[in-house]
Amino acid sequence: MRLIDRYLLRQLVGPVALATLALTAVALLSQSLAGLDLIVNQRQSALVFLKVTLLYMPQLINLVLPIAVFVAALVALNRLHTEQEIVVCFAGGMSRWRVVSPAMRLAATIAFLALAMNLFIQPAAFRTLRQELFEVRTDLAATLVREGEFTHPAPGLTVYAQKVDSSGNLVNLFIHQVRPDGSDTTYSAEKGHIARSQGRPVLILQNGSNQELSSRGVLNFLTFRSYTFDLGPLANSDELIHYKPSDRYLHELLFPDLQQDWERRNRLDLMAEGHARLASPLYNIAFMAMALAAIIGGGFSRLGYGRRIATMAALAAIARLAGFQFQAAAEDNAWLNIGQYATPLLATWLALAQIFRGRVNRHIDITRRKSRIAAAPTAEAAA
Repeated sequence: MRLIDRYLLRQLVGPVALATLALTAVALLSQSLAGLDLIVNQRQSALVFLKVTLLYMPQLINLVLPIAVFVAALVALNRLHTEQEIVVCFAGGMSRWRVVSPAMRLAATIAFLALAMNLFIQPAAFRTLRQELFEVRTDLAATLVREGEFTHPAPGLTVYAQKVDSSGNLVNLFIHQVRPDGSDTTYSAEKGHIARSQGRPVLILQNGSNQELSSRGVLNFLTFRSYTFDLGPLANSDELIHYKPSDRYLHELLFPDLQQDWERRNRLDLMAEGHARLASPLYNIAFMAMALAAIIGGGFSRLGYGRRIATMAALAAIARLAGFQFQAAAEDNAWLNIGQYATPLLATWLALAQIFRGRVNRHIDITRRKSRIAAAPTAEAAA
């Protein structure tokens, strides 16, 4: 790579990296605010909250990358053009392709990294995320009791605990259970904690009492130092982890197992997601080409390029929205998946056509320059 190519590339890499980090941080902040339910309602630790938030990052990065490329390219190219560095490149004999090729190579590299993230990193991260959310949802300690509130984790069961200490012990615990035969049982204990006995979850109560009113109206009362309350009925669930389209690898999306009812019914949705994984990295190349067209696709202006930039920004937004629309429409008609590829490719072609539309004919330029040089002595003699 020549020195001037490395210089132009360096001017683009820094802004692209900074814009990606900034936009990802903003998107991650909005995602983290939505995930506060894990701490507030599910009583999970900050570590679980941080893990779940970070597992969203591959998808968030893929969403913001084209925008970061577009914004950073506009900033860097606008500075280079207003400081006439690009003008100097043209004046030095560089072709338009020589000037834009470092930016296009950078966009192609980013597109390749985004494709690898779409095909491998995002599914792996989302599968781990789904597993983590499944464990949170089936966490008995979180669903059984909420500090200072009466909860109803199962039909006929009411649980109350005054507080939950740092060790996970339930303090001043109250449990009221109504059985199908009509009998009522009330448990109260100073402390309790969830454990496992013979592979089943249990609640071990300490220093409490048990009051049972049978269906015949007979009251039985006893005190205990330790009592084991079976939580097995609460843990018995046929629920399994279900992987959504965003959690699946490419071969699972494009070639679903049609023997399974859910995959057969959602075959078009899976295909639309698979083609979106392949097509979305192309927007990095398209947006870079559109940024180049906004700056280089017209004549030099000392007043800036605000109107051209605004026009290209609007066209970029329209192109991305059209891609989302094609993805949604492809969930009903598989042929519309072609539109997911056609949209960024068409945007790239139109942007490059705008850049090379005003290409200078260097042969004519050289001929005119020689004519002016030859005519100069004659003009001086005449003067």
